[in-house]
Amino acid sequence: MDQIVQSQVKEVLQRVEQHVDSEIEKLEKLDIDDFEKLRERRLANMKKEAKLKQEYLAKGHGEYNEVADEKEFFELTKKSKNIVCHFYKDDTPRCKIVDHHLKALAPKHLETLFCKLNVEKCPFLTGRLRIKIIPTISLVVDQKTKDFIVGFTDLGNRDDFTTEVLEWRIAQAGTINYSGDLSTPPDQAERKTRSLLGQTKSIRDKDDDESDGLDSD
Repeated sequence: MDQIVQSQVKEVLQRVEQHVDSEIEKLEKLDIDDFEKLRERRLANMKKEAKLKQEYLAKGHGEYNEVADEKEFFELTKKSKNIVCHFYKDDTPRCKIVDHHLKALAPKHLETLFCKLNVEKCPFLTGRLRIKIIPTISLVVDQKTKDFIVGFTDLGNRDDFTTEVLEWRIAQAGTINYSGDLSTPPDQAERKTRSLLGQTKSIRDKDDDESDGLDSD
């Protein structure tokens, strides 16, 4: 088993080394004009990102706010491409949990508008979307509802799910930019990583024990 692990580690190191060598070779071939072009391109991208950020902030992105009524909600869908809307009721404790997580995600994903809407103030929209369980999170892209997160079933069916798990679930609809693995929830990936690290440690401990035995002889 230890030989397999060592072989895999060696293979990874070789790939990293090849990648680094390739990048160094590219840099060595660049002249002053190339560096100037890269600088100008980088500045242009930074200006574009800054302008886009200002546009998002002007639309209310970056914050988690309440929508007054259905009319305002429909107006927001015309202005923002991506919307995460929490349909809630004041007397539902689990809605407070959702509030906590969406408030944390809003400033992290400026590309998306995060908001909440009281179902008692929007009976038409609630009926149109067939919302029967509270909380329900509607995931909207280009004025179309792509998906719903109904209750906590998709979040591990537990109240203590993490913000990262909700972020992963929201990303399934393409409502936010997400760089993680969409096929595996973050909590499962973390457990898998810990398990692999535990196996590696066990192998290392075993090797250490064998070395001690050899030394004692």
